[in-house]
Amino acid sequence: MKINFKYPSDLVPKIYSLLKDGYTKKTFFSDLSGGLIVGIIALPLAIAFAIASGVKPEQGLYSAIVAGFVVAVLSGSRVQVSGPTGAFIVIIYGIVQTYGYNGLAVATLLAGILMVIMGLLRFGVLLRFIPYSLTVGFTTGIAIIIFSSQINDFLGLSIANVPADFVDKWLVYTENIQNVNLYAFAIGAVSLIFIFVWQRFNFKIPGSLIAIIIATLVVYYFKLPVDTIGSKFGAVPNSLPLPQMPEISWDIFTKMFSPAFTIAMLASIESLLSAVVADGMMGSRHRPNMELISQGVGNIISPIFMGIPVTGAIARTAANIKNGGKTPVSAVIHGVVILVIMLLFADLASLIPLPVLAAILIHVAYNMSEYHAFHKTLRGTASDKIVLLNTFLLTLFIDLTVAIEVGLVLAALTFIKKMSDVTQTQIITQSFHLPDEGVDKMRQTKIPVPQGVEIFEIYGTLFFGAVDQFRDTIRTMNKKPRILVLEVSNLLVIDGSGIKALEDLINELKKEGTELMVSGIHKQPLLS
Repeated sequence: MKINFKYPSDLVPKIYSLLKDGYTKKTFFSDLSGGLIVGIIALPLAIAFAIASGVKPEQGLYSAIVAGFVVAVLSGSRVQVSGPTGAFIVIIYGIVQTYGYNGLAVATLLAGILMVIMGLLRFGVLLRFIPYSLTVGFTTGIAIIIFSSQINDFLGLSIANVPADFVDKWLVYTENIQNVNLYAFAIGAVSLIFIFVWQRFNFKIPGSLIAIIIATLVVYYFKLPVDTIGSKFGAVPNSLPLPQMPEISWDIFTKMFSPAFTIAMLASIESLLSAVVADGMMGSRHRPNMELISQGVGNIISPIFMGIPVTGAIARTAANIKNGGKTPVSAVIHGVVILVIMLLFADLASLIPLPVLAAILIHVAYNMSEYHAFHKTLRGTASDKIVLLNTFLLTLFIDLTVAIEVGLVLAALTFIKKMSDVTQTQIITQSFHLPDEGVDKMRQTKIPVPQGVEIFEIYGTLFFGAVDQFRDTIRTMNKKPRILVLEVSNLLVIDGSGIKALEDLINELKKEGTELMVSGIHKQPLLS
């Protein structure tokens, strides 16, 4: 007997579905256009993100090539482009400074496993419920940290070891401000202005690439005393490394689990957000659970090839769409383009001046700062302000991992408080009205309530945050009735704590000789 195993539709890669439906020559050339352009855009960003993260320039390229290819093949989105992004700089830099690259490799591997598990457990939908205030808080904090991390190269201060701590970093900058390299500052400032002006014209060729080419030629031909990739990091290899598993021990596993959780959360949020943006631009629908699995597999593979964490990149994905990308094939082509450039022109990459890379990252920080959203959220509800400011300040002054964990807890607590506030339990014996059948509910007929009967209405949700209010209201009865009716037609949800409170009430009423009746129960409370 032949058994056909069918995968759940939400766990099938988009590329499989799209190629199965037919792939035309016209679609290929559209994908080729998008892949070529976005590959060129991704090249300097991959190098810049790697350097800012405290690892070698080529490790950003390895990530964009290998992980970017793997994610594209497995992606749950039509046009998602993945690679290193600015959101990871803070967490990567901290891990590398403390535990070295092996610690980062283990954390990335664990993060990938966590993401695969989240996808298999269908957590893709749940991640949409991450509060907007939390996302804006840590994104703005990360943007400021990225900007701060580039001051050394932008001003040419040549500080050997820049502290990871935000405050210490600026103290060191202040102490060394007299060492500004005017040539480096000029290269960085002109490059930054050029990138901002160039983007206004919306050319297909990215301004960052043009800035790199011009700055490199100027520094090389005029022999300017400016640090380059080669002078600081050595030559960029023109080949991929052999696969190698990181060294994993129980000690490093326990230390890296918390950072791995942060990487997994960041990668999940950013990749799903990028996929949603892509859906809005193309009118398509992504598969969030498959997207999580693809990003997870990409982050498992990346450290095996000396790479760093990757996720869906919103700007690169948008550029892919604008330049013709239609299917995941364009993201595959993007990885091939970076590989070919690395194989053929790696030697030239060592000539790139660091100030121009700093300018590119400052521009990235500006774009991801979301200062408009930050200001708008500050004018919102008190709970949003609390989550926003706590996440923002903890990201800046403590740690990104702590910021996300505390932000999630605060968001949950404020939500519980809101739900508790809208939950009501009140006695309605004296004002009980019954709607006439077939008549608008606003027109109600008052009915008499027999002696010895008390009616209480529960409105909202009976959960652990509202149980005490329920108990206090029930205790307001002067004497125990013969029959207690709970009117729950407006009770939407009940949890374990609510059920326990009802059980306690039943036991207490039995001792008093009171019978409990429940009226108007809905499906969720009934099945609970």
